[in-house]
Amino acid sequence: MNLSSAIAPEDVILDLSISTKAVLIKKLAAHAAARTGLTEETIHTALLGRERLGSTGIGHGVAMPHAPVPGLQASFAALMVLKKPIEFEAVDDLPVDVVFLLLSAPEGSNEYLKILAAVARRTRDEQVMKMLRGAKTATAAYSVLVEQPV
Repeated sequence: MNLSSAIAPEDVILDLSISTKAVLIKKLAAHAAARTGLTEETIHTALLGRERLGSTGIGHGVAMPHAPVPGLQASFAALMVLKKPIEFEAVDDLPVDVVFLLLSAPEGSNEYLKILAAVARRTRDEQVMKMLRGAKTATAAYSVLVEQPV
């Protein structure tokens, strides 16, 4: 799957200054609300509910917050690269600095799972992660994320 069908260039944000996981979840919800037309509260509640089930910090400095969101018609994705890593309760206990948000319609679909799998494959590639963390522009980071089908 080529991730260009899952994420728009304007949903890549670099050098974000975030102090805590709670602040990050709030920022993700605010960005997604502005882009989807849903309320920040609806998205925030869905993300917090998912995090209560277990951290979406998948290791190696990466988190993949994801949740079904009532009222969402199509999947929505965003990438944020933080200025400094934050504690995220990741599976390897390492702080997180690369965050891939994925929201889906409540009915769910195979597309949602395919996107999660594709992102997981990309984030396991050390060269991809080095390039994402070193990207100077959102356009460059977007290109790194979507340049090769996964």
